[in-house]
Amino acid sequence: MHVDLNSCFATIEQQANPLLRGKPMGVVPFMSPSAVIIAPSIEAKALGIKTGFTLRDAKILCKGFVAKLADPRKYRDVHMKFRNIFKDYTPEVYPKSIDEAILDFSRTKLIYGNRSLSDIGMEIKQRMKEDIGEWIVCSIGISTNMMLAKLAAGLHKPDGLDIIDHTNILDVYKSIKLTDFPGIAERYQSRLNVYRIFSAMDFLKADKEMLQKNVFKSVVGGWWYTKLRGFESDPFEYERGSFGRQYAMKEATDDPKKLAAKLMKLCEGAGRKMRKAGYCAYGVHIACEYTDHTYWHKGHKFHTEMYSLMELFQKAMLMINYQPQWKPVRMLSVSFFDIIPCEKAQLTLFDIFDTKQRAIADVMDQVNDKYGEYTLIPSLMMNMQDEAVDRIPFGGASFIEDLYS
Repeated sequence: MHVDLNSCFATIEQQANPLLRGKPMGVVPFMSPSAVIIAPSIEAKALGIKTGFTLRDAKILCKGFVAKLADPRKYRDVHMKFRNIFKDYTPEVYPKSIDEAILDFSRTKLIYGNRSLSDIGMEIKQRMKEDIGEWIVCSIGISTNMMLAKLAAGLHKPDGLDIIDHTNILDVYKSIKLTDFPGIAERYQSRLNVYRIFSAMDFLKADKEMLQKNVFKSVVGGWWYTKLRGFESDPFEYERGSFGRQYAMKEATDDPKKLAAKLMKLCEGAGRKMRKAGYCAYGVHIACEYTDHTYWHKGHKFHTEMYSLMELFQKAMLMINYQPQWKPVRMLSVSFFDIIPCEKAQLTLFDIFDTKQRAIADVMDQVNDKYGEYTLIPSLMMNMQDEAVDRIPFGGASFIEDLYS
């Protein structure tokens, strides 16, 4: 079963404030005409307002459009509540993002006797309204693997409940486009088109060897051959590969000092999550989105692992100074990859300074955990509390580990 909370952030804001219900509105990271809408409401989507529109564009389409500043604490709270609901039905719950989760019933189906998964899905919908709020709606898809369950959840949004099984799978395939399949965007659609695969039915009829050797050029092609026929080939859980943070600037800047302060704040946030999970990193990746809508990024793997804030920050500063041209930055992000458990990290005989820095980092984390964020901070981060905007990423569930720890 795939459960998707419809227009997640916007719906939660409408639940919290009844005056917003039924109105075209959306959630933005900051209040500015150029702010990007990260979650339009169901009513806004009906008017053609999509995720990624600027607030300025939304108001052109709808003069009465209401913008609401993002409140991640609300969204985390709702996520934990709907996860607790799911746990009442199966212990095997796999959050895919802040607004989506997979429920695996394959080993618990005998518990429910004559009740079908459709019955359970309707009950979950009702529980969401009773336990979280009457304005909360979700779409539910049921099938024999995760890909088809997600596809089913998207057939009749919002508030749908659909099943894909052997009785209707061909009819579903005849009614959808290639890009309706989860994970098939324009890039993969183009690859499939090269080999005369233009429809979902063409995809189903394609030869396994051709998909594996020619289209996807990896075992992924074989996985798709399996998934299209209703069998599971994807792992339910993925190993975490990186820790990162992103910052949307209130005011774009190319001032190296201001960028350094914001970069340190990002390193502190990502580094704290990484240390809490017990990891070190060898790689750092920096990305900048500029006001002229161009994009630059650079990553590098180092020979020594990074753990403390200063270790992370020094390497991140090295990366950002590789920019070919300093232009006003509107979005800055940092991530640390090639991670290993800290107990596997090996310090050299001469790393006494690094050892002290890491001990200091652990103490700072403990103090901030006990007394609150920003109790102990480096001087470069002074007066940045209000600028350190809380974010929740889309398209991944790695941050959810922090909620459950």
